[in-house]
Amino acid sequence: MLIIAHRGARSTHPENTLSAIQAALDVGCQAIEIDVQEHDGQFWVIHDKWLNRTTDHICKLHWLSAEKLKKVKVAKTETIPTLIEVLKLIDGKCALNIELKGVQHLELLYHHLDFALEQCNFDADQLIISSFKHDWLKQIKQQQPQWLLGALSASKGIDKSQFAKDLGATSINLDLDIVDEDYVHHAKQLGLSVFVYTVNQPEDWQWLADIGVDGVFCDCPAEAIAQFAQPSGFKWL
Repeated sequence: MLIIAHRGARSTHPENTLSAIQAALDVGCQAIEIDVQEHDGQFWVIHDKWLNRTTDHICKLHWLSAEKLKKVKVAKTETIPTLIEVLKLIDGKCALNIELKGVQHLELLYHHLDFALEQCNFDADQLIISSFKHDWLKQIKQQQPQWLLGALSASKGIDKSQFAKDLGATSINLDLDIVDEDYVHHAKQLGLSVFVYTVNQPEDWQWLADIGVDGVFCDCPAEAIAQFAQPSGFKWL
């Protein structure tokens, strides 16, 4: 079962930072998940719109210019990385799940994806774009259908996994609290991979592996990798 480092190696390093991503690479992660927010012509690798939880500032991301954002500190020592910086650091060494949290211009996303292929040694099937905002995923599939999509959900609707299939997604990414064997089986019947977030307990890892889940988003990837052999050179498709 694939272990995806959730916001990097978040249990030991500040989430969504270059050090967390490097730590995930160092322990042999074959896939990493990050969150991005668009602002001032760049994609910033940070989960929240507000800076309060993870930085030394109490304000919204969008209240600061790009110049001022680069002076914001995470855990007193690190800066909020841009997506370009993350792509350069990973340099195609593992697969990457980019979760869209706040985006105004999909053209800017496409620019970053092209940069990953042309300048950072990624293959297209090492990259997957995920979001809870399925209208963005639909737009991406209509505008540039070559990119892989992961449809996020924290509920089990009456159509089960059909919405992800209809979006043209490669995977359905599900909240641990709503996963059951029936949901996984339905997704598999539709040809979807199933990834589950956020899973940090060995008993849950094993249960999900037993019911056919393809991978988990995990804050403590080193511990999970010690339990599950990882596919070398993993690609989402």
